Amino acid sequence: MTQTVSDIGLRTAGFVAADLLKRADPALVMQPFLQTKPIPKNSSDTIKFRRYDALAEATADLTEGVTPPGSAITSTDYSTSLAQIGAWVGITDRVADTHEDPIIKEYSDILAKQAALSVEKRLFYVMRAGTNRYFANGTERAHVNTTLTKTLQQKITRGFKRQNAGVITKKLSSSPNMETVNVKQSFIGFVHPDAEAVIQNLAGFKDVVDYGSMSPYPTEIGTVGDVRYLTSTVFSPWADAGAAKAGSGTTMISTTGTNSDIYPIIYIAADCAAVTPLKGATALNPFVKNPGESREGDQLGQRGWIGWKTYFAALILNQLWLAAAEIAIPEL
Repeated sequence: MTQTVSDIGLRTAGFVAADLLKRADPALVMQPFLQTKPIPKNSSDTIKFRRYDALAEATADLTEGVTPPGSAITSTDYSTSLAQIGAWVGITDRVADTHEDPIIKEYSDILAKQAALSVEKRLFYVMRAGTNRYFANGTERAHVNTTLTKTLQQKITRGFKRQNAGVITKKLSSSPNMETVNVKQSFIGFVHPDAEAVIQNLAGFKDVVDYGSMSPYPTEIGTVGDVRYLTSTVFSPWADAGAAKAGSGTTMISTTGTNSDIYPIIYIAADCAAVTPLKGATALNPFVKNPGESREGDQLGQRGWIGWKTYFAALILNQLWLAAAEIAIPEL
């Protein structure tokens, strides 16, 4: 790693960092499908992405001997500021001396999951705030008390195709490195696990167990048409934000028992958004200090710590290549 505060040496700290990245990966559900841009050391605290606009079709006939005017390339820049996030836990000499499990390994596992979920949650908030919105019924969140239908999904994917949005054809690999792997082309839908039964009841649903030679993504539940659905508890609902929970004739999930909880389903096409990845050599800095070292304020060396720190930025690059469907979910 590029910076480590530790009394266990750079070699061991490097192993700790790689282990943190390895264990963090399973919690990264949304991030692997987006554009990624690692942050070089000693660079600006602002990250910028550039999207080149498509050229208009050349439909006019050429005139013999006459050079036509050149086309002009235009681009749009998108920028956002980096945020710094991190956390740590303490280790006492008594725990280190008497605990039967390897403390660094156990704490690394817990902190790695925290790091991944922290980044994924912030990314979800950015994606959920997109302006391309569809409602299961009505024209705003407060009207919603029905659930997802195949027709609503088709409206979303038709909208993508009208905007020439590309399907997902690659993703970041599950290794700590910045490698990409090719995947079967599709759009992706990200849902809360509460929505699994809703997805499974859609016409044409294909379960992952029936994929044959195609490998499912981690947390994938299946495919409907050209959308593959992945779940995570990170994709949380707005409590009681919809209409009356029984107003549609079906009782919907409600936190207080009055209004429907509203679940966002985030649909993405290729290159719809970008994020700084929790991968690569500069992604995650571990900080490890073993107890047992005498220092000011801790003369007997009774305390140590292990923690992590990273930078985060995410932004939507094309609002029409990302959609949020807001739905209610029936009680079981």
